[in-house]
Amino acid sequence: MWSAMVEKKESNTMGLVLFSPPNAIIGQYHLKMQISCGTKNTIYNLATFALLFNPWCPDDDVYMGEEADRQEYIMNDYGFIYQGNHKWILPCPWNFGQFEDDIVDISLKILDKSLNYQQDAFKDLSCRNNPVYISRVICAMINSNDDQGVLQGNWSGDYKNGVSPSIWNGSVAILRQWYKTDCHPVKYGQCWVFAAVMCTVMRSLGIPTRVVTNFNSAHDTNQNLLIDEYYDPTGKKLNKESLDSIWNFHVWCESWMARRDLPPGYGGWQVLDPTPQEISDGIFVCGPTSVKAIREGELNLKYDTPFVFAMVNADCVTWTVSTKGKERHFCDPHLVGNEISTKCVSSDAREDITNRYKFEEGSIEERKVFKKALSRFQNPDAVISDDIINDTERMNGISHNRSTSFPSGSPLLPVYLGSSAQNQNLNINRPLREALLSLKFKLAESPQLGQTINLVLVACNLIPTSKTLKLCLSGQAIKHDGKPGQQFWRDSMYVDLGPHEEKLILLKIPYTKYGPFLQDNHLIRFIAVGEQNITWEKIMVKKDINLALPEVIINFLGPVVVSKPCKVQISFTNPILEEVHDCHVLIEGSGLLKNYLRSHIGTIKPREKIVLECDVVPFKAGPRQLQVNISSNRLRVFKGFKSVVVKH
Repeated sequence: MWSAMVEKKESNTMGLVLFSPPNAIIGQYHLKMQISCGTKNTIYNLATFALLFNPWCPDDDVYMGEEADRQEYIMNDYGFIYQGNHKWILPCPWNFGQFEDDIVDISLKILDKSLNYQQDAFKDLSCRNNPVYISRVICAMINSNDDQGVLQGNWSGDYKNGVSPSIWNGSVAILRQWYKTDCHPVKYGQCWVFAAVMCTVMRSLGIPTRVVTNFNSAHDTNQNLLIDEYYDPTGKKLNKESLDSIWNFHVWCESWMARRDLPPGYGGWQVLDPTPQEISDGIFVCGPTSVKAIREGELNLKYDTPFVFAMVNADCVTWTVSTKGKERHFCDPHLVGNEISTKCVSSDAREDITNRYKFEEGSIEERKVFKKALSRFQNPDAVISDDIINDTERMNGISHNRSTSFPSGSPLLPVYLGSSAQNQNLNINRPLREALLSLKFKLAESPQLGQTINLVLVACNLIPTSKTLKLCLSGQAIKHDGKPGQQFWRDSMYVDLGPHEEKLILLKIPYTKYGPFLQDNHLIRFIAVGEQNITWEKIMVKKDINLALPEVIINFLGPVVVSKPCKVQISFTNPILEEVHDCHVLIEGSGLLKNYLRSHIGTIKPREKIVLECDVVPFKAGPRQLQVNISSNRLRVFKGFKSVVVKH
């Protein structure tokens, strides 16, 4: 119950302390005082205040016991979003800005614009003491697919009517634009923008929240724990064969709360994914999903646990498509759900939290959970067998300790599935076990944007019989959501391999070949498809490469003190041997700048070094971060940051 007590009383003043119950409804309150004198009553409006969830209160559903955790997941107004791929993880700075003056008001406005409030305001308001309810409403409102949500998604690559998702440095500008334009969706966002904006809103409401990146994240549309990827015989990835996809990385939120709607033990971190992927309860929303339920394969626990489980556990099946039909090559049970990452507490380092989502790959516990989860999926044809043990090297005859799943009756090893597949002997196109060979890509050196990519293909004959290998090679830009871009390079050759011979094939791809086709994420996929002349078995190997971007060097040129101007120097170099046009620099940082700074540089000459200086006047003490975003027509987007402690 609400209560109040007199804290102090003097001749002309009185101090009152107001107590709210731990299950009070969050939102804006008006504080009034009524003074009665005889029959006369006078009401005074004292103040308007916002009541939030309280992770410091042991009786609150969002209570978090460690002060260091509260400082990180509530009080820290900057952080990192991890991008790239699981072998090359890049920390991208983000300004959450949850303590900017108007952010709490905007967050409460988001609740009032939700479908729940519009359809039944009284019911919605009565549920606003429940973080499970609030988080699901906010999750739906960050995207605009069903309502007047904050962000409109765009994965097309065409952002001419808005802002490229890669341009954003923080949440504040997005939330303010949404609020000031009468709640019209801001253009545009992708997964990391959706998640980061949601993190800002949740922290501003008092719910501990962090941003999490899952590398090689599965989007399983048919709920069979299998992701099918299709390629043509040259190695070009095909887009229209399957609705399933594996995102190079996918970003969501975790929020900390009790789960009184679940059996005991499933509170704590909950997955909330505001990126509009699949419909849940009629709208685009995902979560809250208990991380513990995902790890234990308890897919019957709400909300959306099967979909989130698949994002970190599905198996990837690779096919080639030709005039003969579809040929399955291998199933990789280890590709999906790698290096699940978030920012460390009290540090700018990265924390790997993969073991919170699943047991170690190939372990007995992981195998049991996978079987249990598969049995929970609605597909009645999905079966699992201990005889189906496979991973990326199964095509080479090497078995591993992880069983995988296929629809009933489907063989694992390569088989053509064409128009006459029903009449085929399924053993015809299976590779002979003695006809072993392997292919593997290696990088000769770390690839830098603008430089020639030196890639080595290692071809190895594992048997004492000579063979000839026909190789088809391909290079293709890949969007971060797994959708293919344009194939920019193709080659083919024949390689003779003697008994047990290994050959190294050096491949050189100059910037002029790949540069014009890069997406914002600077990701390239190389594919080699080999067919040997003994059994005509095919073998495929792929390698994803993120090109290293120019370094942005940021230096504070003096002491950083509250209310005192400090000069900042920013420098970077054009790494390519051609002019770069339409170059813009965007600078922001909570506690350092009240509004972001923008500078138009224009044209940068080949290999030219740019040095900029700007003034900041810090207005908040403590740890701060300055974020710099540089965009242009050819370099796309690259970023830098500098962490600093502002003194009083």
